Amino acid sequence: MTTHPHPDELTARRLAGLERDAAGSVLPPPGTGDGSLVETPGVRPPLVLNNRSFREVTDIICGYTESPPPRWWYAVAAMTAGLASMMGAFILYLVITGIGTWGLNNQVDWAWDITNFVFWIGIGHAGTLISAILCLLKQKWRTAVNRSAEAMTIFAVICAATFPGIHVGRQWMAWFLAPLPNANAIWPNFRSPLLWDVFAVSTYGTVSLLFWYMGMIPDLATLRDRADRRLRANREGSPLVVPFLPFRVDEVRAKVYGFLSLGWRFSGRHWHRYEAAYLVLAGISTPLVLSVHSIVSFDFATSILPGWHTTIFPPYFVAGAIFGGFAMVLLLLIPARELYPHMKDFITLRHLENMAKIILLTGMMVGFAYSMEFFIAWYGGNEFELYAFKNRAFGPYWWAYWTMISCNVLSPQVFWHKSMRTNPLVIFMVSVLVTIGMWFERFVIIVTSLHRAFLPGEWHMFHPTLVDICIFVGSIGLFIHLFLLFMRFLPMFAMAELKAVLPQASPHYHPHGHSNGHGTGDGHGGGQTGDGGDARVRVETRAPGGGH
Repeated sequence: MTTHPHPDELTARRLAGLERDAAGSVLPPPGTGDGSLVETPGVRPPLVLNNRSFREVTDIICGYTESPPPRWWYAVAAMTAGLASMMGAFILYLVITGIGTWGLNNQVDWAWDITNFVFWIGIGHAGTLISAILCLLKQKWRTAVNRSAEAMTIFAVICAATFPGIHVGRQWMAWFLAPLPNANAIWPNFRSPLLWDVFAVSTYGTVSLLFWYMGMIPDLATLRDRADRRLRANREGSPLVVPFLPFRVDEVRAKVYGFLSLGWRFSGRHWHRYEAAYLVLAGISTPLVLSVHSIVSFDFATSILPGWHTTIFPPYFVAGAIFGGFAMVLLLLIPARELYPHMKDFITLRHLENMAKIILLTGMMVGFAYSMEFFIAWYGGNEFELYAFKNRAFGPYWWAYWTMISCNVLSPQVFWHKSMRTNPLVIFMVSVLVTIGMWFERFVIIVTSLHRAFLPGEWHMFHPTLVDICIFVGSIGLFIHLFLLFMRFLPMFAMAELKAVLPQASPHYHPHGHSNGHGTGDGHGGGQTGDGGDARVRVETRAPGGGH
């Protein structure tokens, strides 16, 4: 009678390189080739594919900024710059003419602009979540996506800050929002949730910017050193920035990146202080993720308006922000990994699947919040509250409500199946639907609660004008254009952190054999080849947190 070995035993033998096929060849670790997650216990798929060496990682990531951008980049950059210019033109028209050009009316006085503000703030949350919370939780899969997500946060906050700034009517008096001493002794209303927004968003934007910049300093120093080395080796061969001007590209790059890298020299003292400062900023950023959108939700929850006056808003808004933010991260990274060479080696199916799972989880939390709102409206016995929610589902804006439900609650359910959450096209389509659904969520909360006041004589419908629509579309163009500039001029990946998850970073790694499984914990299970020579690079990279 033939006895079959336990699956764990088979896995252990394959990891140790002891299992062979019928032809006598060593079987690779099960299911780790494409980076997707596997069910086998003890096996973790690689976080970087194709056995990339330290030098290859540096060359590929720096190559995105050092090489001329592909043709599609120019086309998309021109289109998004046009949209951003359109936004600027309509804002100028708004400033000259007044906010009467919007579709606002006496009843729906919070409409399109505040919807867009809350939408963009939510988009900005996933960046800090990926960077800070996953950093504190020691989740190493964040290393491939954290830099792009942090950049997304900064650009989303810029877009978000635009709308309150132009909503005040007299934009040249917007500085009154800040508590600045003045001769008239006029101070902001500190009890207003709108002022809380000012402090929350400005604090969040400042800390996120510092966190993003701090993480880039070692990589900016790498770009500085590479530009300086090329300049020393071939000064006359470096192209001019503009013909007939004596400024060469590498010279400009060395000076700009040298200024931004703040004198970084890859010393052990620098790495020690860098890691301590990065951890402190991660600790500061983590509560900000939860507090900022809670404060944004207080704009609504502290009122007595039916549909807004509910205690579930803070956790509901935070879950929705993470939900929509992760969808936007995927919207940006899935096309990038298809269009940029070798990017699939760093953003694997494992990364996409992890984010798809988070979308599924937060989507169910958002769906639970939708149902709880209806339950509390019925259970609370408030006639006006119950009417507000019935009006959302079956009133004049029913199409917005059911679009929200379809996109946010139903579409992520496809991720229950593994083949769906490992298919980049499906993930991209669901991310598009989630992004649309999250915008409609804010629209439903704001407009449907306002257009039916307590007195039927005050009922009004809201219809956006061309100025409303063009400013919002322009903000999308501004957001994508800023992200394109980021991809062109700054490192998209944290090179030092990415190298730290390579098998070569493990002290137990052997270049011609198999790791014994006690390495980084997220590296390849075995069978990694060497890094193509250059032992000096390997030793330097291994020392201070996997640096250079």
